Amino acid sequence: MTPEDRFPGPEHPDSGPRHQPDLDVLPYGTYYEPEPAPGYAATPYDAETYSGYGGARYLEQHWPDGQAHGHTVHASEHAPAFSPQDHPGYEPTLPDRPSPALQLPDQLPGRDDPPTIELGPPLPDPAAPTYPYPAPGPGEPPGPLYVVGDVHGYLDELLAELRNQGLVDADGHWAAGRSRIWFLGDFTDRGPDGIGVIDLVMQLAAEAAAAGGYCRALMGNHELLFLGAARYGDEPVQSTAGTASFLAAWRLNGGQQHDLDRLQAHHISWLSRLPAIAIEDGHLLLHSDTTAYLEYGESIPDVNDAVHGLLADEGVDEWWDCFRRFTKRFAFRGDAGPMAVHELLDTYGGTRIVHGHSPIPYLTGAVHADDGAPPHIPGPYVYADDLAVAMDGGVTMEGRLLIARLPVN
Repeated sequence: MTPEDRFPGPEHPDSGPRHQPDLDVLPYGTYYEPEPAPGYAATPYDAETYSGYGGARYLEQHWPDGQAHGHTVHASEHAPAFSPQDHPGYEPTLPDRPSPALQLPDQLPGRDDPPTIELGPPLPDPAAPTYPYPAPGPGEPPGPLYVVGDVHGYLDELLAELRNQGLVDADGHWAAGRSRIWFLGDFTDRGPDGIGVIDLVMQLAAEAAAAGGYCRALMGNHELLFLGAARYGDEPVQSTAGTASFLAAWRLNGGQQHDLDRLQAHHISWLSRLPAIAIEDGHLLLHSDTTAYLEYGESIPDVNDAVHGLLADEGVDEWWDCFRRFTKRFAFRGDAGPMAVHELLDTYGGTRIVHGHSPIPYLTGAVHADDGAPPHIPGPYVYADDLAVAMDGGVTMEGRLLIARLPVN
């Protein structure tokens, strides 16, 4: 039995309330709280940063206990589009006039693929140092390496933490010189401005390149979900929970209609080319804490090629299956966690895994304090015999958006 079987995620995963049996085996780990960047005062995570928009509170308010996990939206049902003002017992269904599915750029008739901001050329050896832009001079080490946890549309929180780390200036422009930054995926859904987050990351990629650094990003399961909603809309897919659709699953998982309305061809092109897995300075970077990556190849290029090929050529059911696999979670916690981590490290290289996807409060079981206060997330969470670092600080559930310089000790 795999760790994912022991700790199954919901068919349509979210940061919503989880059944207590899913948390009966807790990880053994510690928090890491980095020192603030020189010249920058630590930003308190007060009411400005703690936000109840979407995520756990969103699902608690709009579904009775437990229904958020098992609810299935059938493609044959028709009802008015769901809105947060609906009655808590209302079960969302597809609208009478569904939004037309967007097409990927290579499907748009009579239109060239718009210019995109590349995140650097592929490397023949994924374990080699990464210099997609001007390499350091003789004797000059590469710039410091940072990772950013799940953002989920919280643009203001992202900008605040980037400023706090000294990575952007007061106007939100790159200020990190030759630094290297990896976003671990999940830019959209639940929060107020997913497209704004994508635009910012694309902007930083260009500005970092000009400064001799770089800004890259991984594809998370919410990128797969968002792109699937745009491409396939309410086309039925076969899931283990019954017939559903990408559009229905996207809405159930906090999809924001204004993000879909603002999605453009250059966003789709950029998102669809993101890698699923990467390695930097011995850190194996993943979005999801799952061993499902092993099902797509035995090397990092193989996994990324397989995912890109699937998104380019395969149909809705294959795309859905990929989304479902990368929604699995909790593979690295509990007694079997270190073994699962070693399986990935032995296959793809590296000495430690750094991931997002599963909010730290759910990994630790400390979702809410007894007094109802937001979960205390002092920093990244190191667990699985110090082999795994969790970076999803639970910004959607009043936690915090995490950015950390690697290595985390």
